Amino acid sequence: MSTSSELLKQLAREVSMLPQEQTMEVGRKGKELFIGIPKEVNPEEHRVPLTPASVAVLTGRGHHIVVQRGVGASVQFQDSDYSEAGAQLADDPRQVFEADLILKVSAPKEDEIALLRHKQILISALQMGPQHRETLRSMMEKKVTAVAWDFIKDREGIYPIIRAMGEIAGTASIQIAAEYLSTDKAGQGLMLGGISGVAPAEVVVIGAGTVGEFATRAALGVGASVKVFDKSIYRLRRLQSSVGQRLWTSIIQPDVLKQALVQADVAIGALRPEHGRTPMVVPEDIVGQMKNGSVIVDVSIDRGGCFETSEQTTLTSPSFKRYGVVHYCVPNIASRVPRTASYALTNIFTPMLLSMGEIGRFEDLVKRNLGLRHGVYLYNGALTSEILSEAFRLPFKDLDIMLAAF
Repeated sequence: MSTSSELLKQLAREVSMLPQEQTMEVGRKGKELFIGIPKEVNPEEHRVPLTPASVAVLTGRGHHIVVQRGVGASVQFQDSDYSEAGAQLADDPRQVFEADLILKVSAPKEDEIALLRHKQILISALQMGPQHRETLRSMMEKKVTAVAWDFIKDREGIYPIIRAMGEIAGTASIQIAAEYLSTDKAGQGLMLGGISGVAPAEVVVIGAGTVGEFATRAALGVGASVKVFDKSIYRLRRLQSSVGQRLWTSIIQPDVLKQALVQADVAIGALRPEHGRTPMVVPEDIVGQMKNGSVIVDVSIDRGGCFETSEQTTLTSPSFKRYGVVHYCVPNIASRVPRTASYALTNIFTPMLLSMGEIGRFEDLVKRNLGLRHGVYLYNGALTSEILSEAFRLPFKDLDIMLAAF
């Protein structure tokens, strides 16, 4: 039965690549896109999906973009920067939501979902945790097509935006640790790299993925002593090769990890789960044995965290102390450096939108671009994500079969 199902899916994929009669247009006229960029209502979100330079590129190709006033204030982009780039400025978010395609960074809130129009296209983060069943149902009733940018893949099968945000979070985690080691942040009063005659700080990185790699690079760059742990020997070898120098590495073994953490000045949580919650590999009793004034930066907190003592914090109140250890557990570290993060986002969104404009219709782009298809979780109101279907007990439809029908 499973073999027959796989054959059916494969056939649907092949059929979906053939020229088909199209029904949904992204833009108003032919290949013109009509894009709306609303101001983020989440107070913790400071990034923007498109910079004024990217807006100028898109409007130069004949696309129409409406931007809500104040959208780029957190990243020092003025309204005049967007208007000079060819965007239309709007005071009221309802004007922005008149667009055919809504592009934003954070997942939509209830007030924003209420503004969505029938058969509109939404590109934003998914953020499964806060996503409620009724929120999805509201979008399904409006027959919205929704794309989660955190699930879009590139040609190599990599999640480009997740990787970019991981690079930022990994590098920033060491900058944060250096800041919180100072006495004015209740730390030990240490410099990460030390000086002549003074030993450098000990940094433990748990996880050898993108976040772990860039945390390791940043820590080595300032002269810290680094130990890296991961569940996979393959990832540890890849990290060694990527960094280009010998590192102290170990598979996650409770006794070895405990010994390293007890001696550490900084611990970075950088594990990513294959499915569901991040593995909690550091129990509370080990945190209780860490140095007074040491620092934990749990980058994995958006999926639960890998330290038992971790609790989600915010950019406005980012840290707390437990057992004398400073905990920094902000799930959206990239928004701490929103200008850098915005440039990283626009580098990925702009080519995608240009391709969409060249093709002219959303279905065509999804049929041709398997990576974008991977990010679609609602299609004309039908739930196409098995994960969300199981989580919220909502009906699921296979996207490949749906596309083959058009």
